[in-house]
Amino acid sequence: MPHRIVVTQPRPFIKTSASNQWTSGICDCFQDLPQCCLAFWCLPCFACKTAREAGECLCLPLLDFCGLIPPVATALRVSVRQRYGIEGTVFRDCVYSLFCWPCTWCQIAREIKTRTNPITAA
Repeated sequence: MPHRIVVTQPRPFIKTSASNQWTSGICDCFQDLPQCCLAFWCLPCFACKTAREAGECLCLPLLDFCGLIPPVATALRVSVRQRYGIEGTVFRDCVYSLFCWPCTWCQIAREIKTRTNPITAA
C-alpha cells in the first residue's frame, strides 16, 4: 500500500508598507550594505541602476553633474515620494539632494526595493 506524504510549505508573511514615511532614514545606508558599497565605489553606476529601477531612463542621473542642486536626484526623490504617498516637501528634497547626494540615492534605492518586494520570511 503506497503512503501519501503531504508536505506543506510555510506561508509567506506579507508586510504592508502603506506608510506615509520613508521606510529608512537618509543616513541608514548600512541597512543595505551591498547597495551602500556600490554607491560608495561607483555612484554614477549606482544612480543609473536606481533610476532604471524607478522606471526612468538609465542615463538620466548623469545630468546631475551639470548643476548646483542635482536635478535628477531631487526629481526622482520627489517622484518616489509621490508614488508611495510619502510625506515631505520639495525644499527638503532639494536640501537632501544637495548636501547628502549619495545618501539620497541610497535612500531612494532602499525605498524602491522595500516597496516593490514587500514579502518577507516569517
